[in-house]
Amino acid sequence: MSRTGPCRWLFFIPAVLAALPAFVLAEPAKPPFWPDTGAGRLAALALIQTLNAELLASRSATLVLEKWCRDYRLATEPRIVAERVKGEDKVPDAEQLQRLGVASAAELKYRRVRLKCGERVLSEADNWYVPARLTAEMNRLLDATDTPFGKAVAALEPYRRAVSTRLPWLPLPDGWAVAGRVGSTVQSRRRLAIPAELLEHRAVLYTRDHLPFSEVHEVYQRDLLEFSPRLP
Repeated sequence: MSRTGPCRWLFFIPAVLAALPAFVLAEPAKPPFWPDTGAGRLAALALIQTLNAELLASRSATLVLEKWCRDYRLATEPRIVAERVKGEDKVPDAEQLQRLGVASAAELKYRRVRLKCGERVLSEADNWYVPARLTAEMNRLLDATDTPFGKAVAALEPYRRAVSTRLPWLPLPDGWAVAGRVGSTVQSRRRLAIPAELLEHRAVLYTRDHLPFSEVHEVYQRDLLEFSPRLP
């Protein structure tokens, strides 16, 4: 086995990261294709980690997703809408109540949505929020429209603090650094199997005055990678 194998891929990572802004829909009429190759796997990982970093640094997940939709041309109109998911409310646990500074679940409202850009579902999110800490218009928007939470409460100038993050899928196989391979090099036409869930975040939102008013549990979806990358 060559001693230069792992190093070769390590030097390749900066090139993948530098190429991220150039990832576009190569041929919009064809289904997206991610090759199961070293370059394809490294590019997928770089994109997921980039999204993770942008979410952690941002005040609004909605704005991050809207920019992502625009940059990677996931829809003709890069606008995020919140599709309500009806069903039984998820009861918050004691730790959530403590993080939100409320005495009981009766002080909270629950909202589950799919955040969509065009027909693509980019995120599925559970949201527990304190309606008493929002304005009447904000509550109306959340109750009666498809306005994403981040846009509805933008006047509060909110910021996020992460409670937990998780990457359910790592495109690089175990032991890749010592094996010297990160994907198929012979079967370059094989499609990379991308799972439904790419990234999971739980965060608390605070007002400009540092008052907690919402907790979100977000699971970011495979549709985020629904474009054909132009790889180096």
